[in-house]
Amino acid sequence: MSFRFPDVGVEREFAQSIGRTDAAPRTDREALYETLTRSENRYLVRQLCFVFNVQGMETYILEPSDSHSYGLLAEEAIRSNPKTTDLDVVIGRRGPLSAPEACNGLTLPTVRLAQLYSFDRDELVHSIQRPDSVAEEGFEATAKEVLDRVLRMTDNTGAMPQHRAMNYLAVRYPVIYQQTFRKHADNASLTSIEVQRSDVSENRTVMDAIFTYMDRATFLTTKYGVRADVHNMFPFVVSPLSPV
Repeated sequence: MSFRFPDVGVEREFAQSIGRTDAAPRTDREALYETLTRSENRYLVRQLCFVFNVQGMETYILEPSDSHSYGLLAEEAIRSNPKTTDLDVVIGRRGPLSAPEACNGLTLPTVRLAQLYSFDRDELVHSIQRPDSVAEEGFEATAKEVLDRVLRMTDNTGAMPQHRAMNYLAVRYPVIYQQTFRKHADNASLTSIEVQRSDVSENRTVMDAIFTYMDRATFLTTKYGVRADVHNMFPFVVSPLSPV
């Protein structure tokens, strides 16, 4: 996530705000963070254009829904010590393209922000509940591998039902990590993750996520599926992970 100044006037006002702050010996990023997270500078935060990036590409312009959202965006879009493993999860409603003047010429689909979760990759992996009597190091290695596969899904901008389902499961459904660890312990590999529309629902958007594992010795495959409803803004599990 990042931000832009909508025009040169806002940019100069921001520079003056930093000048009124004793920023030594902070880095530029730390000075930026401290300035925009100060309550007296909230008026500046309301002028900024917040951009959500997917796999390094500018994808959406975020529109805060209330005053609290501005504070969240100021803290998470800037980050005093950013890392390449930083992750952001945005929940909201997709809107029309932004006007060019709203973001200094940048035109992207808008998202009306309802909730924002920010963390880094290791923090998310460490928070996943691991099975009893399982070594933390081994389980986290599996969790990182599964998470990385989800993050590398082609064109996953969160706009399609299959992407929304998989993103939700990756962040809120630890069972997929636990099951993959068990399969690794049984000498099996996770060979594919497929998400498709479920046949059981006509009136709602329900997706089936299918995890295929292959035994490393016999090459026999087994499949496990979990069903998630993504019809509304907040997804939920309809049927837990089980053999299919």
